Amino acid sequence: MSAPPTPRVVPDDAAGRAEAVDVLRGGGIVALPTDTVYGIAVALDTAGGIERLFAAKRRPPDKGIMLLLDDAAQAGAIGVMTPAARALADACWPGGLTVIVPQRPDVSLPAVLTGGALTIGLRAPDHGSPRALARAVGPLPVTSANVSGLPEAGDAAAFLV
Repeated sequence: MSAPPTPRVVPDDAAGRAEAVDVLRGGGIVALPTDTVYGIAVALDTAGGIERLFAAKRRPPDKGIMLLLDDAAQAGAIGVMTPAARALADACWPGGLTVIVPQRPDVSLPAVLTGGALTIGLRAPDHGSPRALARAVGPLPVTSANVSGLPEAGDAAAFLV
């Protein structure tokens, strides 16, 4: 069995984001800043990726996680944007608001993503990094970058311990 990759901190610039996109497309997990906390993300289509997020976080599998989006257009590709959800998204995105909407019946999402619920949390954050990554690889399953129950990571150096 090979050793896990060594964590690296890259700048939050075009080159660093390109490296993060390559890691996501290769099935890896990235840590990234959001407008609220640091998070860990994996590409939605990575086989077993969401389960690896849960394992890294030691998160109970019955607690779903949200998808970070580039913009409101991605929301309609995943969830049923009701008039109320659309009004909230129009008023608050980009920003820290997560809307919980029914999953689109024609879109297959992994049950582990939602904890088995028929709804999905969606957010277009007010930070360029996660939005650029979501624009490049699609909606990103993201959860805060801390072990469940412990304080959230305040900066990238927390990932090097």
